[in-house]
Amino acid sequence: MEKNTAWAIGLSSLVLIGFFFMQSYLMPKAPQTQTAGNSSVAVADKIQEKDVPVKNLFEAVKDENLKEEEFVIENEKVKVVFTNKGGDIVSFELKEHKDSETDQFIQMADNISEKNRAFSVALGGSDKEIINDLFAARKIDDNTIGFFKEYVTTNKDGSSGKFTLVKTYYFKPEENVFKLDIVIDAGENFQGLNLEGASYSLRTSPQIGPNYDPKMDRYENRQFISYNGKKKKKIVLGTNQVKAYEKDWKWVSMAGKYFEILTYPENKDSILDRVVYTSKGINKDENNAQIVISRKPVESSGCSDSFYIYVGPRNEKELRVYNLAQNNGWNLEGVRFDDSMQTSGMLSWLEVVLKFLLEMINKLVKNWGVSIIVLTALLKFAMFPITAKTAKSTAKMQEMQPKMQALQEKYKDNPAKLNEQTAKLYKEIGYNPMSGCLPMILQFVIIFAMYNLFNNYFEFRGACFIPGWISDLSKGDSIKTLGFNIPFLGNQVRLLPVIYVFSQIFFSKITQNGGTASGQSNGQMKFMMYGMPIIFFFLFYNAPAGLLLYWTVSNLIQLIQQLVINSSSKKVKK
Repeated sequence: MEKNTAWAIGLSSLVLIGFFFMQSYLMPKAPQTQTAGNSSVAVADKIQEKDVPVKNLFEAVKDENLKEEEFVIENEKVKVVFTNKGGDIVSFELKEHKDSETDQFIQMADNISEKNRAFSVALGGSDKEIINDLFAARKIDDNTIGFFKEYVTTNKDGSSGKFTLVKTYYFKPEENVFKLDIVIDAGENFQGLNLEGASYSLRTSPQIGPNYDPKMDRYENRQFISYNGKKKKKIVLGTNQVKAYEKDWKWVSMAGKYFEILTYPENKDSILDRVVYTSKGINKDENNAQIVISRKPVESSGCSDSFYIYVGPRNEKELRVYNLAQNNGWNLEGVRFDDSMQTSGMLSWLEVVLKFLLEMINKLVKNWGVSIIVLTALLKFAMFPITAKTAKSTAKMQEMQPKMQALQEKYKDNPAKLNEQTAKLYKEIGYNPMSGCLPMILQFVIIFAMYNLFNNYFEFRGACFIPGWISDLSKGDSIKTLGFNIPFLGNQVRLLPVIYVFSQIFFSKITQNGGTASGQSNGQMKFMMYGMPIIFFFLFYNAPAGLLLYWTVSNLIQLIQQLVINSSSKKVKK
């Protein structure tokens, strides 16, 4: 391999690494509200107290009459299945959203096991095992259910005390948020609960849907997001990680590309700042994504804590209703749940503009795939003057290459003189080396904003462009499913990445417009023309069809524009 070709491959790899790094990271404390409803299930009918030996500081009071049962709360938005084992959730289906691959409702309580359930509680810190005791249950109404269990604990002085752990879930038919109250109700001789600096820990679901393969789908991931009232912090989960986040936060979220579970404690002062996020599964092949929140030690008076938990789409339309109290049933105000959205950071304003244009177009054409094509065409034609100017600058640079090489050879030992003569050459032919920078920056800004928009736009989920080929713009296109996996590609035969690669190669050939290269740079040119598109083929093979459709249409339009520019340049020369 030529030395310069090796350099080209190395530099191109750095560009790709930088691109995906930017993709991942360029993306007042609200008044607490009071809501109607009981704070807990009444505990007057608690299980009859019994003398029970104490083990490991606390032990559940047994009731032989309790058996494991499941309970269901269902409304227009969700179907939730509870177990009285721990008073936890074992299924949480979003009835307004389906997985296009299974045609089942999106499951937000996934990877459930005996050792890890959704919204389970452990007595103590985040490293403690969840409670597996059978709770007494009471379904208060169609949208409210409570669970409670009495425990005996050992106090510091060696005496025994009692408390009742109560979990109550409140739902509202039109809301993606439910409220979970956790009460430690002080009983006889209860002197507080402090297990190594925490009283109890609450965890979110082990995993959220839809299912994905992190080894094959590099466009999907799970993100830990925290918000402190001013700005958010995003951490992408790797494989088999357990980490503690110890900075100030107001709410925390575990988010996928299109869905999330967001947890907002009403009284954050009672919660430890240290929150643990984990991707560690119980089984070897599990890919979990979970948050564990610990509460500060409880005094002898007990405690009553409320958590508002959003379980639903990572969609601005659904999230922003919690910014104004009059727009949601919980009277939440200014909590900024919509800050959990995936954005381009400084370019988020441009995403808003592009999203508005895309939605206006879709109202007319009624097809999101066609809307992508129309928006891409409008932007390309609007930027054509800039594109033409950049192309002319490139053509001038190609024309002056022989003279530049001659100057470099003549003044190779005199850099100052080389710079002087180069500037003189630029002036003679009317070339400004900075003239191509601004157009390229503008194009890059739009491309980056479009990339983030098309890669994360919720409305593309399940949106069909061409039946039988591109049936879901949020996933890769497919013309055939194989019975085996192709390394790095998977088991789907896709056509759109092939069209994209050929459009990229043709555009590269046309852009050179017959330009010549010396033997020294010929290797780089060939690599950029053929090598880079092939690399992109593997990188983008499983990309969402909406994103790849944008890139392909953009290439094809730019190819036509370049042909027009080349034709115009030939006429001028004649």
